Amino acid sequence: MAKVAVILADGFEEIEALTVMDVLRRANITCHMVGFEAQVMGSHAIQVQADRVFDGDLSEYDMIVLPGGMPGSAHLRDNEKLIAELQKFEQVGKKVAAICAAPIVLNRAGLLKDKGFTCYDGVQEQIADGYYRKETVVVDGQLTTSRGPATALAFAYNLVEQLGGDADALREAMLYRDVFGLD
Repeated sequence: MAKVAVILADGFEEIEALTVMDVLRRANITCHMVGFEAQVMGSHAIQVQADRVFDGDLSEYDMIVLPGGMPGSAHLRDNEKLIAELQKFEQVGKKVAAICAAPIVLNRAGLLKDKGFTCYDGVQEQIADGYYRKETVVVDGQLTTSRGPATALAFAYNLVEQLGGDADALREAMLYRDVFGLD
């Protein structure tokens, strides 16, 4: 089964990070919160204990997920070791996903060149490369992006599908289809 790293820096958006963690774990996908520190504070003052501290090496993972939030996304963008790991993931064809403001990190790493993407409204103004699409989730090759807190479940279910899990069963069990009448 696939192994996923959700990268946390102080100021991350809690809904985006924890929803992805919860849904992936419900799908029995190995998923670790990898923090820049052992304790990471979210943008709404919710502190979480990371499963691991980022040491610059994410090679054991099949996917990196970057939650948005500010200043969390800026902290991710400004971390040279993370940028290098993202570039390695692209070179070897591993999956990378980002939501909300986190596509600014993908832009800095050069991963959006000639790619379709989405992000939180207005963040696209900070992104020089790629083709912005105002959609809930955009998948372009190994790259997945989503818009923000309200799209976190749709984003997480999409990641489950990409990683070979049963997203339909999760949607059903979590009442997603019943409540939203959506995919």
